[in-house]
Amino acid sequence: MTLVLDIVALACLALGLLFLAGAVVGVLRFHDPLQRMHASTKAGTLGAMFTVLGSMLAFRDATAFLIGGGTLVFLVLTVPVAGHILGRAIYMSGAHFEGEDFRDALAGQLAREPHSHGSEADEDEED
Repeated sequence: MTLVLDIVALACLALGLLFLAGAVVGVLRFHDPLQRMHASTKAGTLGAMFTVLGSMLAFRDATAFLIGGGTLVFLVLTVPVAGHILGRAIYMSGAHFEGEDFRDALAGQLAREPHSHGSEADEDEED
């Protein structure tokens, strides 16, 4: 039975590492701030959850299950809210995102600053 638990713990840790690596690649590869936010919150959360679950199974201790269970509950309750707030801040700041030219479902519903495609330093060089 311990061999099976060790294999499952190792699989959870490997899967968690895979999701975390995917989150890193997504954050580095995507150009759009909303896509980066999505990659970091979704894949990063899954990676952290699988890593914590694998650690809980590897330690097989009551304290590990208590701390790991609390960590999992904390992640499930806080990361979606943080992702929503971050996405809202990105939208309201006026940051450019892909697909913006097609349809803005929040137009008129949420205040949005006009966005600029370059930084202030780029605009000064053009003058």
